[in-house]
Amino acid sequence: MSHRPSSGLAAVSTALLAMSRHLEVRDVLKTIVVSARELLDAEYAALGVPDDHGGFAQFVVDGVGDEQWKAIGPLPRQHGILAAMLHQAEPERLADVREDPRFEGWPDAHPEMSDFLGLPVRDGDETLGALFLANKRCPRVTGGCGFTAEDEELLSILAQHAAIALTNARLYERSRELTIAEERSRLAHELHDAVSQKLFSLRLTAQAAAALVDRDPARAKGELQQVAALAAEAADELRAAVVELRPAALDEDGLVHTLRTHVQVLDRAHTAARVTFEGAGTRALPAAQEEAVLRVAQEALHNALRHADAEHVTVSLTRAGQGARLTVTDDGKGFDPRTVRSAGRHLGLVSMRDRAGGVGGSLTVTSARGEGTTIEMEVPGG
Repeated sequence: MSHRPSSGLAAVSTALLAMSRHLEVRDVLKTIVVSARELLDAEYAALGVPDDHGGFAQFVVDGVGDEQWKAIGPLPRQHGILAAMLHQAEPERLADVREDPRFEGWPDAHPEMSDFLGLPVRDGDETLGALFLANKRCPRVTGGCGFTAEDEELLSILAQHAAIALTNARLYERSRELTIAEERSRLAHELHDAVSQKLFSLRLTAQAAAALVDRDPARAKGELQQVAALAAEAADELRAAVVELRPAALDEDGLVHTLRTHVQVLDRAHTAARVTFEGAGTRALPAAQEEAVLRVAQEALHNALRHADAEHVTVSLTRAGQGARLTVTDDGKGFDPRTVRSAGRHLGLVSMRDRAGGVGGSLTVTSARGEGTTIEMEVPGG
């Protein structure tokens, strides 16, 4: 029984909308594969992105379980039918891929495949990848059942839009890399300025202590205590900057674990304030949304610990429908948001709002003088 929507146009529209919701390359690749398999009622689908060394930089599959995929082994090389899809512009529709002279077999754990439909995903003359479908899901009759000319036409339309979505995702990632480089440069300047000032004060205080040690030991002792305090502050600045410069391990650890670890490090680094984290019941978010949540949390924590004189900062991540809600609350001195805007001192609020809006989310700031601050961000999920 077919799983395809009643209208081919509706199915294509659904697939294109799904692709347009994502900005990260890995999310776009997965959405293309899932959309293609559902659109054409195929049992298996895959999309390979070639590298420059005869292999695939990425190879995304749908219809194969995680354990089976692990058992299949390393990513395939560019040979046989896979290579043909990367070097020819036209689709390839086969009744049984195993009977094609270019077929070279597959690993023991690989599922059995027969009917096959594949085509390149191209942006102009550049081949971005190759899309493959196998085993059409339809009633088997005498003579077999496979992909049709209509399937080929639908997949060609999908591939054209997939190329646009993939190109946009790549441009977004390059833009984000530039933004990250700019942030690292800013942090480097902050680190230099803050630590340099602390070390300069530390040197002057140590010199004063040395001059007083013989003629006024009591004052020298006070100066040495100040040296210790300045050294501790410099160490805090260094730890905090290192945390912000460290790449987030979102891919490996997920948002909740990464946030929790970040909070734990800040709690140890900032001895004057307690920083805690609560997170439960959240689901994985699209990669762009997870990074936006992490960056907003980091900015809000930076403000609370550096500017608010807070004694306690809490970070929570909870489920909100299909998405998530981040809340960062401090008991610091607070501020009047209207005054901050009029004075041109945004405390990173513009950046946080831009990050939230960039992934379809929202940001709310609640604060008043003497009453602390709450930053709340919601993202829609995917």
